Amino acid sequence: MGMHIKKGDTVLVIAGKDKGKTGKIISCDPKNNTAKVDGVNVVTKHSKPRGRDDVGGIRKMAGNVDGSNLMVVCPACGKASRAAHRKLDSGAKVRVCKKCDQSLETGKEKKKKAVKKTDKAPKAKKTKEDKAE
Repeated sequence: MGMHIKKGDTVLVIAGKDKGKTGKIISCDPKNNTAKVDGVNVVTKHSKPRGRDDVGGIRKMAGNVDGSNLMVVCPACGKASRAAHRKLDSGAKVRVCKKCDQSLETGKEKKKKAVKKTDKAPKAKKTKEDKAE
């Protein structure tokens, strides 16, 4: 099952100890329906030095938050909203804000790289006779 949120979305936490906080999604795990949100569910990790140049210490990092506790914040209207899905004329499926009917995809979609076409002929492989000369 897919998630209603994506990496880079701004989300609002609607349940749990960090209820009311907003942050940007750092990473998503659709298999477990969890996401890491910047500044939410901050946990402390202790690391031991593993090499001569490695430094151990105590680090604070974002922990996982269940996807059901997150709600997308619309970039157009600034309100937390559920995400609807619409098909464009081109056949692409996009997420849309339920409150203002604006797209939630704000330049995050991956752009296809243009393939360069060259008129150059491929290089001929050298044979043993060419190498001997």
